Amino acid sequence: MNRFESDLLAQIQRRGDGVSGRVLVACSGGGDSVALLVLLWILRKSLGLDLCVAHADHGLREASSEEAAFVGDLCRTLNLDLVEASFGVRAHAASQGIGLEMAARDLRWNWLRQEAEHCGAGVVATGHTLDDHTETVLLRLARGGGLGSLHPLAPRQGLRWSPLAEIRRSELRAYLAMKNIPWREDTSNSEPFTARNRWRVLLAEIRKEAPEFDRHLFETHLQAEEAEGLARALITSWEGSRWSIQGRSVVFKREAWSELELRWTLETAFRELGWPRESALLRGLAPWLVERLLHARKPSSWGNFHLNLEPGGGYLHLRVDTPPSGT
Repeated sequence: MNRFESDLLAQIQRRGDGVSGRVLVACSGGGDSVALLVLLWILRKSLGLDLCVAHADHGLREASSEEAAFVGDLCRTLNLDLVEASFGVRAHAASQGIGLEMAARDLRWNWLRQEAEHCGAGVVATGHTLDDHTETVLLRLARGGGLGSLHPLAPRQGLRWSPLAEIRRSELRAYLAMKNIPWREDTSNSEPFTARNRWRVLLAEIRKEAPEFDRHLFETHLQAEEAEGLARALITSWEGSRWSIQGRSVVFKREAWSELELRWTLETAFRELGWPRESALLRGLAPWLVERLLHARKPSSWGNFHLNLEPGGGYLHLRVDTPPSGT
């Protein structure tokens, strides 16, 4: 085991990914997934893994049949079982009225879930990298994702396991080149027909100026996650003394609140109730509520929210004709 392989093993163990036993490895033949397969094969005994491989042919490019053959040869070299599938992505996209990228993902993951269950795999290993993390974060920020955009992508999310989440794509390709292991490059990744591909072009220039951009961003997200955890723990500790949920109302103790305290408390309570909790809404609601909890004597309304006041507390209601939010 070389230094790169032992470093990955240490990352997985430090994170406590909690993966052992049967693992279905998704392998497209690209550099990320080939490195994933080779690395897990090398680490399989140290991690207690029993590997099998899945390859999906989306039928969108002429090279897809050659990529399938390449993955088949690699699995024979590693003596691993391989399951394969071909999808009609264009037809699925047209029938569902969705883009090709989403159609391919839907078909692929529906199939991977079935294959994982069939072969007894507890997880599907994917080749998501630190580069993917950066791209996803910027996509979420551009769409107004707010604080949720600053969460690091968890290496383990349900069925999906991404053991390479802290490794750069360039490092994986350097590793494969050092081991003299070929891979197949998906040329569609450089075509500007998806937002992610367009961000990749912009990020290439950013990384020239700041080579450690991805690692610094990931560390920032770890710190943001820790800070949010502390804030949520504080808000939770106030439940029952400063605020509570009673039926379909949020009850606040009539005392001096800061806008920041109320915004976090509103977000926590609204999440539990399934109420809308967009950032702009909470920034408007909190100062209105701060003033009325301290000084008001009569019921009042703000948008779809209504506040009833009693000596011991203020009862905040959401009008029943307002649809719940799943965001």
